[in-house]
Amino acid sequence: ALVVAGDGNGRVGVGMGKSQEVPIAIRKGIDDAKKNMFTVPLTPEKTLPHEILGIYGAGKVLLKPAAPGTGVIAGGAVRAVVEMAVLELAGVTDVLTKSLGTDNAMNIVKAVAAGLQEMQDPEEVAKRRGMSVADLYGWKEKN
Repeated sequence: ALVVAGDGNGRVGVGMGKSQEVPIAIRKGIDDAKKNMFTVPLTPEKTLPHEILGIYGAGKVLLKPAAPGTGVIAGGAVRAVVEMAVLELAGVTDVLTKSLGTDNAMNIVKAVAAGLQEMQDPEEVAKRRGMSVADLYGWKEKN
């Protein structure tokens, strides 16, 4: 059983449980997902701070921030089970995704998780580079 656990507020985990009995496999998957939780940096609009390509095995998933009100746009055969579950449990409300590699559900889920783990908070990156977030994004100041 492939299980995704999250608090809807920026923390999510992916776990795998195997057993001959389905309920036991789900319980093991939930325990594994809780052990492997990580934090996803989100903007105040509940979208991703930047575009990223998540890769796991043959699975490649492009994740792009979206305008408020867009929702989770995900395509492909594994749409409902995979990308929407991981992103919505992480608390992301507006995002565009595209699956570029395999259609294997496990590799897609792990690719989305890998991409989300590589996300960096814009404030931390700007501080590390010694610049403001506006300079980082190339925003013009309003006069």
